[in-house]
Amino acid sequence: MNMTIILGALELGGIFAILSLGLYISYKILNLPDLTVDGSFTLGCAVSAIFTVHSYPYLGIIVSFLAGCFAGLVTALLITKIKIMPLLAGILTMTGLYSINLRIMNDSPSISLFEESTIFSSLSFLQPYDKLILIGLIVFLIALFLHYFLRTQLGLALRACGDNEDMVRASSIDTDKMKILGLSLANGFVAMSGAVFTQHQTFADINSGTGMMVIGLASIIVGMTFIKKDKIIFQLLAVIIGAIFYRGILTVALQLGLPSGDLKLLSALLVVLAIASTQMKRRKKRC
Repeated sequence: MNMTIILGALELGGIFAILSLGLYISYKILNLPDLTVDGSFTLGCAVSAIFTVHSYPYLGIIVSFLAGCFAGLVTALLITKIKIMPLLAGILTMTGLYSINLRIMNDSPSISLFEESTIFSSLSFLQPYDKLILIGLIVFLIALFLHYFLRTQLGLALRACGDNEDMVRASSIDTDKMKILGLSLANGFVAMSGAVFTQHQTFADINSGTGMMVIGLASIIVGMTFIKKDKIIFQLLAVIIGAIFYRGILTVALQLGLPSGDLKLLSALLVVLAIASTQMKRRKKRC
């Protein structure tokens, strides 16, 4: 395995870490199964591609985050105001986003950015580490923000909402607002991940988000299998390490000759194995 392949795996691992940090908010903090992820990831890809084509790659990252927040807001409103089940609300938003994403991409299933300047172009003098450095910086800043935010009064209320919603409601905290905030932030980071992914791969595809929910879950579950600490800083670190480790496994599998079409199956198996190992350890402790 040469250096190019290793760097590529680390870069994609970093991009998936952004995705997983977003999913961490909905899956671990709020304890909500949000299936908006596949749609909001593609939304970030589409918005980023359009802004990059018009020579505004950095602005594309910011607007992608805001667009993802709006997607999360829609899902949260379906859950809190219309009282739709979280799973169904996510599916409805994800389904609607397919048409919206296609419209953003001017009804084209893919957009090429091969000859366009991206956020990585300004760091070309640092090749071959330019992409890894910038992605690593983005991951670090997001993790730093979450570490600080989740320890504020608002962040503690958000965490408490996921732990015991009835208790939080009894404390006169509006749990609906907490869900709206959490799902908006989660999908904002997921969309940002899609935005970085598009500029890294130099193309946007309408089906880019397929399976991203599994990737995010795999990263979180695998990471927390290795690092079992309750402190926020350790959990965030576990998510990042899990994403990189997950991508490393896929890279090794490809190098060993696994067909690319089987990667989704491998991802699903990793999640099953990680969950199964966690359940077995819990049973042993009880015995």
